[in-house]
Amino acid sequence: MNKDSEHVVSVEDAADARPILIVPYMWIGDFVRGHSVVRVLKQRWPNRPVDLLVTSLCAPLVDYMPGVRSGMVWDLPRGRLALAKQWELGKLLKARNYHTALILPRTWKSALAPMLAGIPERVGFVGEARFGLINRWRWGERALPRFIDKNAALALPDGEPLPREWPVPQLSVPAEVVHRWRETHGFGSARVVALAPGSVGASKRWTYYPEAARLLAQRGLDVWVVGGPGEKPMAAEIAAAGGPRVRDLTGTDLRNGVLAMAAADVAISNDSGLMHIAAALGTPTMGIFGPTSPYLWAPLNGLAATVQTKTVVSCQPCQRPVCRMNDHRCMRDIPASEVVDIAQRVLTEAAGIAR
Repeated sequence: MNKDSEHVVSVEDAADARPILIVPYMWIGDFVRGHSVVRVLKQRWPNRPVDLLVTSLCAPLVDYMPGVRSGMVWDLPRGRLALAKQWELGKLLKARNYHTALILPRTWKSALAPMLAGIPERVGFVGEARFGLINRWRWGERALPRFIDKNAALALPDGEPLPREWPVPQLSVPAEVVHRWRETHGFGSARVVALAPGSVGASKRWTYYPEAARLLAQRGLDVWVVGGPGEKPMAAEIAAAGGPRVRDLTGTDLRNGVLAMAAADVAISNDSGLMHIAAALGTPTMGIFGPTSPYLWAPLNGLAATVQTKTVVSCQPCQRPVCRMNDHRCMRDIPASEVVDIAQRVLTEAAGIAR
């Protein structure tokens, strides 16, 4: 938060040590952006332990989140309440004696286990008519279009106005860990651009990564392709276009993706979880946006840039996972040369800041 909106810690708040549970969104990007909630809580209550309920997918991220005591891994099936598993989760939460639960999703399902655990304060928006499940309401959700406002507002005292700036999400990897990772993988000291070509929803995927990799390699830059196993075919295409300077780092290990983004000099990504990981790590991050709004979903760090087409596309942003109009021009009309030029500028600016 900026100086005009910093919360002054009272003697009572400083002495409070009652544990807090956060039930976050479980998509990777949303999970990372939820770290702003942790930062607001720690500013308000520096001595209250903060734990996160996590899925197996997001669990590796907890180790890199400052201010988080632990993550409790519990995978609930999508699309159904799974009452038996909710009951078991409630018993585990009760054993940990949480006093407060901040429930970020607006779903009935997300609030059930904290209620079954009898957590005294269960904070959230009304959502799916969760009367009885939530007992500390937050109102005015529709006036908060940005995801960061909706989340972090839950951590403010009752009636406190929104600040002009929120603390941005942070992931922290020690420099020696990054250095050791580079050495282990045989990476030299050349400047590196990490490419993240994947995304949930086909309409958010920019398709010119192979050409961008070729242009970046021609400028003497190493290129890493980062992503999950679903990006393996794209990584092979990018490597074939870019030549020997391109390395395929896609795989199932999310920690490897975190370390790659931490070690890169700049990241180029679709609107995706890896974009938010890179930004939270403090890596200069370029987010390529088409159907989604940068105002709502831009990477949140001071070294971030967003790229959009200069073509006027009447349906942009549509927020749809598949393009239904204009032949995907919101992404198709962003040339690789423009993205590479911006990346070169970001690299130069970041090098100037480092000096």
